[in-house]
Amino acid sequence: MKFRRSERLIDMTHYLLERPKELVSLTFFSERYGSAKSSISEDLAIIKETFEKQGIGTLQTVPGAAGGVKYISKASTKEAKEFIGELCELIASADRLLPGGYLYLTDLLGTPQIMNKVGKLLASAFADTDIDVIMTVATKGIPIAHAISEHLNVPFVIVRGDSKVTEGSTVSINYVSGSTKRIQTMVLSKRSLNEGAKVLIVDDFMKAGGTITGMMNLLEEFKAFVAGIAVLVESEDAQERLVDDYVSLVKLMDVDMKEKRIKVVEGNYFT
Repeated sequence: MKFRRSERLIDMTHYLLERPKELVSLTFFSERYGSAKSSISEDLAIIKETFEKQGIGTLQTVPGAAGGVKYISKASTKEAKEFIGELCELIASADRLLPGGYLYLTDLLGTPQIMNKVGKLLASAFADTDIDVIMTVATKGIPIAHAISEHLNVPFVIVRGDSKVTEGSTVSINYVSGSTKRIQTMVLSKRSLNEGAKVLIVDDFMKAGGTITGMMNLLEEFKAFVAGIAVLVESEDAQERLVDDYVSLVKLMDVDMKEKRIKVVEGNYFT
């Protein structure tokens, strides 16, 4: 079946968007549409230009006989600035205050449009990093890890507080919570990670960083490596920060329970 150019462009765009960071050969597209490789190259040039102009991402060309193109999901600086600003406003709402100074974030974590943008921004920060898998702790980190995995096209694994019979043999460690100083347990299925895996650690809220440190220690048990750390919200009032090298979207500066006021600013995403 012969495709018209407009049809090729639509179908090719959809195919690439569904497979971030996956190498697709020109031969595949040529055979799929019954078109010459020269025509496919021209189409890809149009898609690349449009992606970059609209802040969707870019196409990376891999030369050689086994080469092709990869779609890389990347947010523009303008898009990132605007979304982080919106996120700060949403989180700064006094309605989010819970007893003990905690913030209610479940509605944000459950909104697909917000999580998709969170995933895109954090995936953009690690677009040039070699990542095999994403790791997070149940439960609030799951939507963030899933969103990032969609844009990086890598699987994610979930660390739990106790073992599940459905996960088979597990590895467990004890760690000290950075904020409460309590000893807690982390459990991960032995089948979740391969030795030498490069892992992006994800957390929804970081205060002192005890949970993230626990995940880093857990990776050592698997002989896996930390490729990066991504955080949705970090807290400014941590007296002893256990983690230094990380990317955050939002920073919680101050919570005034009496005045019901929350001060939120950009995280270190742009630095």
